[in-house]
Amino acid sequence: MKIEDIRHVGLLSPMIAAHGRFYLEAWGLQAVGEDERAQYLRGSSSEQHILSLHPADRRGLHHLAFSVAGSDAVDAAAAELEHRGVTVVAQPKELDEPGGGYGLRFLDPENRCIELSAGVAEHSNRRSAEAVGPRRLCHVVLNTAQFEPIVEFYADVLGFRISDWMENQLAFLRCNRKHHVVAFNRADHASVNHVAYVMPSVDGVMGGLASLRARGQEPDWGPGRHGPGNNIFCYFRDPAGYVAEFSSDMEYIEDEATHEPAVWRRVPEQIDRWGTAGLPGADVRKAMAGDPDPGWAS
Repeated sequence: MKIEDIRHVGLLSPMIAAHGRFYLEAWGLQAVGEDERAQYLRGSSSEQHILSLHPADRRGLHHLAFSVAGSDAVDAAAAELEHRGVTVVAQPKELDEPGGGYGLRFLDPENRCIELSAGVAEHSNRRSAEAVGPRRLCHVVLNTAQFEPIVEFYADVLGFRISDWMENQLAFLRCNRKHHVVAFNRADHASVNHVAYVMPSVDGVMGGLASLRARGQEPDWGPGRHGPGNNIFCYFRDPAGYVAEFSSDMEYIEDEATHEPAVWRRVPEQIDRWGTAGLPGADVRKAMAGDPDPGWAS
């Protein structure tokens, strides 16, 4: 499959009002729209929305969306998924969400709902370069109790490439030259580990940190610079307990033909190359473990 990029993430929210206010007032996103199913929020890029919050009585992943190059690619993906016996929960059709477009939804081996879409209208109301806030979605890290089968599914079925490993604990996967758009962390259960948002630069990361600090919220981890991906990071917990990351300066793969995944050690100097953040504390590790997520079918 020719997946192009990560588009948006949908999260279940047991406290939708406070959750939405955080991302609008503190995190720097802007409202796109709201209906009985979700609140939709965007960054400063042309992507229609990068986050949707869905009222629920539990936390978990609602869906994760990726872009493909046209309606023919959506139809081809549907045929390939059905050929491989993958459960398609929404056949290719016009999408009923901000920006419209044409897409499908299917379930991965741990019942995560994945959307592939094309032809989504771009958002024309972009903010100024000086505005503090994310541009778009950077990556999503997911916990998995089926580490090897999940990595194999995303690589062999969906066409992602493995960029690097963190020993046998984390796999970083890409669909374009950006080092990773999704990563999988070996865990006891499936859940959302964290969601990362692209800031314009290190100045954007620090500006976001300053904005939250002015509201009385200190970082839960960071700022620092990761080894795999080489990206600058700063992590916070949102009101629903999800972990959100400001990120910038992600590494890009120079040559797809010659790139070989590296195996990074799980040591402080490779988790945080600057040494400014150290290892994550117990509270943020617990938050990144998330609640066991039974998935879309439950």
